[in-house]
Amino acid sequence: MAEQKTIFAKLKRGLFMTHTEIIEKVKESLTPDLPLDQSAIDGLEEGLLGADVGAELTALLVARIEKRVRDERVTSMERFTQVLREETRALVPQREASTIDITRAKPFVILVVGVNGTGKTTTIAKLAARWKNEGYNVILGAADTFRAAAIEQLQMWADRVGVPIVKHKAGSDPGAVAHDTVTAAKARNADVVLIDTAGRLHNKSYLMDELSKVRRVIEKELPGAPHETLLVLDGTTGQNGVNQAAGFLEAAKVTGMIVTKLDGTAKGGVILSIMRQFDIPVKFIGVGESADDLIPFEPNAYVDTLFE
Repeated sequence: MAEQKTIFAKLKRGLFMTHTEIIEKVKESLTPDLPLDQSAIDGLEEGLLGADVGAELTALLVARIEKRVRDERVTSMERFTQVLREETRALVPQREASTIDITRAKPFVILVVGVNGTGKTTTIAKLAARWKNEGYNVILGAADTFRAAAIEQLQMWADRVGVPIVKHKAGSDPGAVAHDTVTAAKARNADVVLIDTAGRLHNKSYLMDELSKVRRVIEKELPGAPHETLLVLDGTTGQNGVNQAAGFLEAAKVTGMIVTKLDGTAKGGVILSIMRQFDIPVKFIGVGESADDLIPFEPNAYVDTLFE
């Protein structure tokens, strides 16, 4: 229970800018005339678009809420936000929080993908710290060989977290790094393997082909692996993140998403678009700089926090 309260508090802090973008636009539009009038509905539309919920989902939400406000003669902000939560849940598929069960295979191999600048390497470090603190043996693989700085950054995080890393020189074959990482994990009896990959643009087919090769190498060395492929998206990019996700899903066989940097943006409403558009769960969200600010994503708590 204490952990749930802590997570909820982090969620409220991390989504503060997005929450404010939506709710304040409504409050600014309120008039003394009750029930809520058209200006409040217009304010809601402006707020949802500003929070990067997306044009299509915003239009659907606003139409449904406008009808209920009119039919039910909604007369308070409290009731208005309750209607907003209910209609959002009706339009966005609600599922239970999707956790990662790292005990279902040993070693449990996770491939981490995404474009440059999403916080991918930092996210790997946070996941490593999380599972190491829970008593698991974690090993990192620096298969982003395209940039020397990426290898150095992952090495720095490995040292900071206190976990081993497998790396080759910059420009090496990423598949060879992935192979050696899985081989080392088996030899060292590791529980979790986190493999970084080059930040690649979703519209660059040759880079996607390379990623497919890395997957094949891993599976040949350890049948059934990778057990998870996590796509890291930058929350500050809003709807562009949705476009990135669409490009990665088929090529990378993504099983889960992580949305980072939500504490630094008012565009956190983009998760609603992700939830509606893709049948791929959001596993974690980043709401701060520290390792424990990467928290498990709980859809219901997210909606409640957004429209509280």
